[in-house]
Amino acid sequence: MKKIYKLTAFEADGEKLLDEAFEALNDDEAKKQAEQMLAEKALLEKTHRCTSPTGKLILFHS
Repeated sequence: MKKIYKLTAFEADGEKLLDEAFEALNDDEAKKQAEQMLAEKALLEKTHRCTSPTGKLILFHS
């Protein structure tokens, strides 16, 4: 069963650049999907985080 993960990216001043929910089967799949989404939007070098439905941080870059 797929779970809903949350991906957020920010500018240095705190402005939100991305705030999306997406579905994945597990944390590993979610991390890969999040990295792909960030790459497509050229946001890999911006501050970002991806959290699981339980609030676990599965991807973070500052």
